[in-house]
Amino acid sequence: MKRILLMVARLFVMAPVWFFKIWSWGRNDKHTEEEKFELLRHVTIHANRAGRVTIRPYGLENLPKEPGYIMFPNHQGLFDVLGFLETSLQPFTVVMKKEVENVILLKQVRILLKGQCMDREDIRDSLRVINQMTKEVKEGRNYLIFPEGTRSKQGNSLLEFKGGSFKSAVGARCPIVPVAVIDSYKAFDTNSIKPVTVQIHYLPPLTFEEYQGMRTKEIAALVKERIETAIEQNT
Repeated sequence: MKRILLMVARLFVMAPVWFFKIWSWGRNDKHTEEEKFELLRHVTIHANRAGRVTIRPYGLENLPKEPGYIMFPNHQGLFDVLGFLETSLQPFTVVMKKEVENVILLKQVRILLKGQCMDREDIRDSLRVINQMTKEVKEGRNYLIFPEGTRSKQGNSLLEFKGGSFKSAVGARCPIVPVAVIDSYKAFDTNSIKPVTVQIHYLPPLTFEEYQGMRTKEIAALVKERIETAIEQNT
């Protein structure tokens, strides 16, 4: 919370301007998705600097050149998405849990990115989101979804990866990009404003040919294993 307040305080003049711009751009289609993403990326870079957070990306060359892939990172906290917004050069959208659907700013960002909200306790709603993701990924949209379903609250340790989160990838037959997030929890989930460095490791993608025939639970276990290995090697 202290770091969020620091960001707002140091960007006191521009914060209301950017919030209004994000809100207004999300309500119409006057701007392309690329322009909307660049707006968020611009705001995110300034917010991270104001909050004394440095993002170190690795493996950007592993992101597929063609759109229509899904990134599956471990989930450490609210800051995670800001790391992706700063480092990814290709637009993407997100799946958020329904509990944050109406949280100010998160709501406006989700609408701007045309993201999805999922009720994890409602099987029918989860299926709706999975089907929508599958359709959009086939059409060339990139997605970010956290297969743990919630933040781990255990630092760089991971929770179980849920097989259901991989159904969209299987349905779309798209590349799966494992991503290892390191020390992101230190940004918003600790009561400190000391400088923080967050690592984001984009790992080599799994093509459909590699995971074809595997059960979603097996895919989840494989992706988790690769992320855990990357975290162990870089902490």
